[in-house]
Amino acid sequence: MSDLGSLFIRSAFVENLPLTQFLGLCTFLALSRRPGTAIGLGLAVIAVMGVTVPLNHLIFQYVLAPGAWAWAGLPEIDLSYLRLLTFIGVIAAAVQLVEMILDRSFPALFATFGVFLSLLAVHCAILGGSLFMAERNYNLVESTVLGLGGGTGFAIAVVMLSAIRRRLAYADLPDGLQGLGIAFILTGMLSLGFSSFAQMTLP
Repeated sequence: MSDLGSLFIRSAFVENLPLTQFLGLCTFLALSRRPGTAIGLGLAVIAVMGVTVPLNHLIFQYVLAPGAWAWAGLPEIDLSYLRLLTFIGVIAAAVQLVEMILDRSFPALFATFGVFLSLLAVHCAILGGSLFMAERNYNLVESTVLGLGGGTGFAIAVVMLSAIRRRLAYADLPDGLQGLGIAFILTGMLSLGFSSFAQMTLP
């Protein structure tokens, strides 16, 4: 398997954002009650991460990183301390664009998301993808693969949880396990399953 293929598989399964990195659990749990909403959320995360991670790479490498201004005769400038603020701004702009597209083209799905779609602007899983990119010094192609792989992994996880919760909707569960109770248990079980993928990467 190529290095890019390995990176995609690792970011989608081995380093799955909600199930092994435990990022983005707020929307992961809140919007996994209905499969249709879960699919829409998964596609939105793929779109936002697929755009923002490579875009943040370009901004970081050519504006914020140490020495990025060497072409202007200012090699000593280091704006990397602004990366968190910059990444959040780029993500917020991308989420706003997704909101406008959904509101215009898919109003029913937009209404289903409610306030949770706006929360993607400060979604820790989406921000985590950009921070991992900067920390690991990926190039543009690797950043794109990381964004698409991380988004795909999130989508797979939330659709799987939604399908299981849908199946258990009519189960005779104890009162204490209704709703989020069983969702947390299912998330833990899925996390154990996805953690096993890490064993496959060991030498």
